[in-house]
This record gives sequence, structure tokens and C-alpha cells, in this order.
Amino acid sequence: MSEIRVQREAFDPGAEINAFCARYPTSGGIASFIGQMRDFRGESRAVGESVTAMTLEHYPGMAEGQLAALVTEAKQRWPLDGVMVIHRFGALAPGDAIVLVGTATAHRGDAFASAEFLMDWLKTKAPFWKQETTTTGAAWVEARAADDAQAVKWKR
Repeated sequence: MSEIRVQREAFDPGAEINAFCARYPTSGGIASFIGQMRDFRGESRAVGESVTAMTLEHYPGMAEGQLAALVTEAKQRWPLDGVMVIHRFGALAPGDAIVLVGTATAHRGDAFASAEFLMDWLKTKAPFWKQETTTTGAAWVEARAADDAQAVKWKR
């Protein structure tokens, strides 16, 4: 079973993970990833620029379709009992949860790998765009070569 939500509303990652675990009580491995908004731009807080806000835009319909295709591919690669993907859009502040990915399966290795696959491909394939606000103004965030390099390992 799959659950895919693209929403403006905040969500409680702990409650979502608890509910996901309750739906798959006999799965031996459940992995999750929570992506939160950072308070800086760049490689580290020490050398990065402070970010005070972010706006996430998406292409309605296409975003959900792309996420569904990624989930379908994950289910073809691993024997998954369940998958959950929640992704926010709209105005965000540092510390806000942006994305939650959960996978349930018989074994931990498949759970970890499938969750990592979903996040790596989500970062490079899903139609979401970020605009960060810093002390010098707002700017759209370019795609990162590091994200593309991370996703390459999943190509068949």
C-alpha cells in the first residue's frame, strides 16, 4: 500500500511515523527520513549564509504523478509492504518538516535502501522549486550537482 501526499499544511512527523508503523505491525524493517528546513545556505552553518524563510513551489498534478512513479519503481526494486511520502509546499520556516519518507518491508536492508532511493530520486526528479530568503533578499535555489551525483548510483 502507498500513501502519497503533497500538502501546504504542516504535519507531525512523529505522529505520521507512529501511524505508519501501526499500519505495518508485522513488517520486520521500517525506515524513515525526515527532511527539515535548514537555517543556512551552503555546505555548513559555519561558512553558509543565514536563511530565514523558504517558499516551496510545485507543479500540481505532475508532482503527485512523479512521486507515484518513484514509489512504483521502489516497489519493483524491493519487496515493500508499504510506502509513505509526504511533501510540503508553500511558506516554511527553519525547523519546519518539509518531507517524510517511510518504507516498510521484511528486512532492514531493504527498508534503508528503498527509503534512500526514494529521497535521492525525489531530490532530482520531483517538480519542486525552492526560493530561500536571506538577509540579502530572496533567490531561487539551483539544482545541486551533489544531489545528481547521489542519485546516479540508482540508475540501472
